[in-house]
Amino acid sequence: MKKVMTATTRLATYFHIHLVSDSTGETLNAMARAVCARFTDILPIEHIYALVRSARQLERALEEIAGSPGVVMHTIIDPALRSALEEGCRRHEIPCIAALDPVVAAMSRYLGAPISSRVGAQHTLDTDYFNRMEALNYAMGHDDGQGGQDLEQADVVLVGVSRTSKTPTCIYLAHRGVRAANHPLVPGAPIPPALLALKKTLIVGLIASPDRLIQIRRNRLLSLHENRESTYVDQDAVREEIIAARRLFEKMGWPVIDVTRRSVEETAAAIINLLSGGRGQVEVLG
Repeated sequence: MKKVMTATTRLATYFHIHLVSDSTGETLNAMARAVCARFTDILPIEHIYALVRSARQLERALEEIAGSPGVVMHTIIDPALRSALEEGCRRHEIPCIAALDPVVAAMSRYLGAPISSRVGAQHTLDTDYFNRMEALNYAMGHDDGQGGQDLEQADVVLVGVSRTSKTPTCIYLAHRGVRAANHPLVPGAPIPPALLALKKTLIVGLIASPDRLIQIRRNRLLSLHENRESTYVDQDAVREEIIAARRLFEKMGWPVIDVTRRSVEETAAAIINLLSGGRGQVEVLG
């Protein structure tokens, strides 16, 4: 481990974390980041070894691990590869953590069922997988007000002014198998009758504070090398956009989520909760 100074001049610690998986490594990566986020001023340097399914692949991973000692987390299923990885880590005095073992063992005891040894079982090309792919195609085809002719096929439609994270939230929901469309609220533009006519589809309004929206919009304009001032980033105009959006959401009885301090994942989780049991309720989530 090494110490570095952050922008706020506090002393931070960074360390190497090696993630070894016989599958895509997505689950392991998410777990590692969730754990590291629990520590203040900790900066992990991730080394990801995905699809490790042979002794040779494992040897190459161990060589890199030995060159940058740190912590090893793995989800290796094959007994021989697991043993080789654990022995290699012991040899170099490196902690080796089987990330899923405690949870899998507890579930096995509770269910009284044997544990499968099939690699990549969570990525089977089953009905759920194809549903997620269809949801992703739907989200891409119904982004930013497109595809309005079949909005009734959506599980949820997100409505909000520009830069309220509508598109990334729809994409995230699609990866969870949720068909999500989104429609932008543009000053002076009418709301499509097809959207207002929806009866069974959940419609959620997204809002954010004017200051946050202006900051995001300015960054967007800078990325486009656009420096001209406009109502797009004018404080009074943006505040009016938010007021008009709130009025619309209240009039229509749509639940509202304030995304000012929410990550895309948190916004999506709130929407999934509404889909699960809160449909039809007006709920402002700050």
